Amino acid sequence: MEILGVKFAPLNVPLRRRLETFSAAVWIVFLGFGDLIGYAVTAYLLFWTETLRYFVLLYFVWMYYDWNTCNRGGRNEWWTRWLRNCAWLHYFCNYFPVKLVKTTDLDPSKSYLLGSFPHGILSTGIFGAFGSDVLGCKTLFPGLDVRIVILDQHFRIPLFREYAYLTGTVSSSAESLNYLLSTKPERPFIGRATVLIVGGASESLECKPGTYRILVKRRKGFVKIALKHGTPLVPVFSFGETDIYDQVYGPEGSFLRRAQHYIRKKVGIAPILLLGRGFFQYSFGIIAHRKPITVVVGSPLELPKIPDPTAEQINEYHEKFIKHLVELFENHKHKYVENADSVTLELIS
Repeated sequence: MEILGVKFAPLNVPLRRRLETFSAAVWIVFLGFGDLIGYAVTAYLLFWTETLRYFVLLYFVWMYYDWNTCNRGGRNEWWTRWLRNCAWLHYFCNYFPVKLVKTTDLDPSKSYLLGSFPHGILSTGIFGAFGSDVLGCKTLFPGLDVRIVILDQHFRIPLFREYAYLTGTVSSSAESLNYLLSTKPERPFIGRATVLIVGGASESLECKPGTYRILVKRRKGFVKIALKHGTPLVPVFSFGETDIYDQVYGPEGSFLRRAQHYIRKKVGIAPILLLGRGFFQYSFGIIAHRKPITVVVGSPLELPKIPDPTAEQINEYHEKFIKHLVELFENHKHKYVENADSVTLELIS
């Protein structure tokens, strides 16, 4: 039904689909406003309650004690198992739906660095595929402790940090990556799969439906750290990631883009003027559109162990990884992209 140009959802939508939409709405609230909510709730409990403020003070002591966990592999599976398998994440993955596809087995005794593209607005596919156990990532890749790398600042925010920890994420700091690529995980795992969204917040500014524009040409730090530890690089591509949101797009050099870059450099998060849908209508809102996302994990690119790689060595393996990534995209785009012949992978300088 459409009224004044607004497309409304039917009244007889099944409860299951309503719950799926609700789960997607909770996701954007957590990701978009979780930092602010964490600060606001903490301030309220600390300054406007009489008894609970003392628990907040104890919580600050716990934060101090727990400050470096994000750089030491994150919470173990005992802590993360419930949230990663809860009903909310089942509804969330079914909403789009998100699917996880592997193209080859990964040796469970090794550690891998998975370079994921594109970032999209919120890296929704990667969260569904690797931030939960709903799609069976630990069954597809048995023996590997799977961790998504996110901004370090999320682990410094009261309350919100606990949500980040319970999804099994870790910090993007150099200390964290070096730890993950140089140590064995706790039992029952014997290897690691560390998922790094290479393009980061800057790449989210390039997200537009029907396009795949990625920042990889200048991103070489992940290759350097992989060479340092001799860790194989695995390309990962999320087909459909850029279709679930549109945004008010400002090209490079525009006032909007300069403002977005300025804020991103100050706070680490790119301010996106996103365009989604609402709970009861499809024309506008902040909820992601119901579009399929397929996360495809490619084959590993073996790297030698070079403790102090030169610029030439980094460039050599960076180019090999890009070629590997482009091949993954071209080999699978016809399965998961509409009008695939007209869609290309754009490598932004």
